[in-house]
Amino acid sequence: MKIANIKICFILLCTFVLYIQTSAQKISGTVTDDKSGKPLQSVSITNLKTKKGTQTDSLGKFSLEILPNTKISFIITGYGKIDTLYTGGNNISVVMHEQEEELDEVVIVSSSRTNSRIEDLPTKVEVLGAEEVHEENGIKPGNIASLLGDIAGIQIQQTNAATGNADMRIQGLQGKYTQILRDGMPLFGGFSGSFGILQIPPLDLQQIELIKGSASTLYGGGAIAGMLNLISKKPKLGKPEASFTLNRSTLQESNINTFFSGRNKQVGYTLFAGGTNQDAVDVNKDGFSDIPSVKNIFIHPRFFIYGSDKSTVAIGYTYNSEDRNGGDMLAISKNPNTSRFFIRNQTTRHTADIIWEEKLANNAQFTLKGSTNFSRRDISTNVFGMKANQQIWYTEAAYSKKTEHHNWVVGINFNGDKFNKVEPDSTQLQNVTTNTIGFFGQDDWKFNDHFTWQAGIRYDVHSKYGNFLLPRLSLMYKVNREVTMRIGGGLGYKTPVQLNGEIDERNYRYIMPLSNNLEAEKSIGANYDVNYKTKMGEWKLTVNQTFFFNKIDKPLLLVSIPTLLPPTYYTFTNQQAPLQTVGFETYVQATKDALELYLGYVYTNAKRKYDLTNTNLPLIARNKLATIVAYEFSHRFRAGIEASYTGKQFLDNGQTTEPYLFGAAMMRYNIGKVSLVLNCENLLDYRQNKNNVVVFPPLNNPTFPEIWAPLDGRVANFSIYWKL
Repeated sequence: MKIANIKICFILLCTFVLYIQTSAQKISGTVTDDKSGKPLQSVSITNLKTKKGTQTDSLGKFSLEILPNTKISFIITGYGKIDTLYTGGNNISVVMHEQEEELDEVVIVSSSRTNSRIEDLPTKVEVLGAEEVHEENGIKPGNIASLLGDIAGIQIQQTNAATGNADMRIQGLQGKYTQILRDGMPLFGGFSGSFGILQIPPLDLQQIELIKGSASTLYGGGAIAGMLNLISKKPKLGKPEASFTLNRSTLQESNINTFFSGRNKQVGYTLFAGGTNQDAVDVNKDGFSDIPSVKNIFIHPRFFIYGSDKSTVAIGYTYNSEDRNGGDMLAISKNPNTSRFFIRNQTTRHTADIIWEEKLANNAQFTLKGSTNFSRRDISTNVFGMKANQQIWYTEAAYSKKTEHHNWVVGINFNGDKFNKVEPDSTQLQNVTTNTIGFFGQDDWKFNDHFTWQAGIRYDVHSKYGNFLLPRLSLMYKVNREVTMRIGGGLGYKTPVQLNGEIDERNYRYIMPLSNNLEAEKSIGANYDVNYKTKMGEWKLTVNQTFFFNKIDKPLLLVSIPTLLPPTYYTFTNQQAPLQTVGFETYVQATKDALELYLGYVYTNAKRKYDLTNTNLPLIARNKLATIVAYEFSHRFRAGIEASYTGKQFLDNGQTTEPYLFGAAMMRYNIGKVSLVLNCENLLDYRQNKNNVVVFPPLNNPTFPEIWAPLDGRVANFSIYWKL
């Protein structure tokens, strides 16, 4: 009997011990900054076994139920992530190391062709990183136009009331002077270049790199105002990704975007697929669309082969199809009346590209890349229609090498453009084929810890417009750890093309062929900037001041040919006096914990000196002010507001527009791997078409005034982002 009792007691004791070992304990703890020792608020803390979590309060304290020998995750923006093993005890202390400065220093810029860090480049390169691109995916999933418009010195200007086309203007120069690249290769141009930035979804991008001012030395003709390089996402080893975005706006826009990626040691892949459906909307109820009907499909798969740690081959294909229709609401309805005014653009674009990167001995690298783009565009209106094809191709071989004091690259590239009309055709346009071979070289010479010189030169041979020598020189001076100064400048050129996105499609049939006596536009540009970055207590402060100058000689202008009777025909001519822009950009950025503040001002004086009557370049805001306030209340909730002031703009006839204010607000809430975003643009509902006529008779073939302010008015959208 006693033995039996002992056995029962032993069993009960073992059960009790086992219960203690397998029952969760409630522990408490504190999270602090390793340097200041101050408590960290809103640190996300997760029991990695049960997936349950909490967060720290204003004193950095938390409590959590957990078993011994269980891992706990600590994560907060700017400090990275810490996983620690809980072995026992009722109280634990965790110290986190701030990582933001280290993250800033390891941002790599491919636009330099040498994969250099931003802080090492004598040429100023601005980067919109993964965080900014991801946030834009929740705000405007359909395209990147709004994101680019938030950058100081860039103005997104709508150029056509019927089609909704938008032009990206850098430092006061029209969009035709900016080179748009995808992974370092030309993406749009000429007849196929219309609607370009309106067709690129942000979910497919890793980051966006921007050079303002002359960049023709490395990228050839067309990079007079600057260069925009869109960097595609790449797969990460052992980190597959699947994400989805759904969006709906109050102005009848719907988006669905998906992205998948995966990789092992030998191969990898990425796949983006998405689409946009925008119904035509007549905001001001005048019978004409202020927002066109848009149906867009975008598919972009890429396949990666990793021969070793030093060799990568990326093969990609892009398919884009868009149907864009605007005009009289009765003409673009489900039962259209084609005698009424409309403009419809149906575009199909196929692009294939390949990039081979091989790392060589002694910090050298060889890169071979190539792409071909075939586009078909079908334009139809109630008075005219045309179809045409355009093929653009590009190949490049480059060799770069880093030494202790030098970082240089040399290369050769060949590109071409072939435009063909589809018969029968009623236009005066000609079929045109051009090609260019270019040789380039550049060296970044780090003279010492303070001075770095950058000298580059390019020699292009164009099949029709001759040879171009394009030097560029830049200097970076690091005064100390807080102050950096850069100054640089170079030459550029732009060859004539028959069509651009600023021309009304109805006028295509009246444009005469390019004259044989036309000359390429030639430019000179210069930039100077001072950047100050410091810490003031708990605040991180950045102040940047930039001055710019651009001058284009022999600018190309589309002018009417005097005739006694209609119709009016148009021709391109070189103007004898230059086009010139000068101005400055100033911005202040400050962060403290979860608070972000931004204030920016841009002054632009753009002159067309060939027009002695109205010398101001139209639709360029002389003064523009923008401010942003954002706060991350916790790892779940973030909100922000932004406001901008656009000063008066000059119209083509010399008259000026009225200044206006623009406001927007955004809220994002995270539930696990799901992000919910509510965004509202143009809070004040300022519209050019609210108090101004924007359609002039005859209504079956109307004329439109220059567009200097929004036409869509107040709009809200709600998006859901889910990352598996």
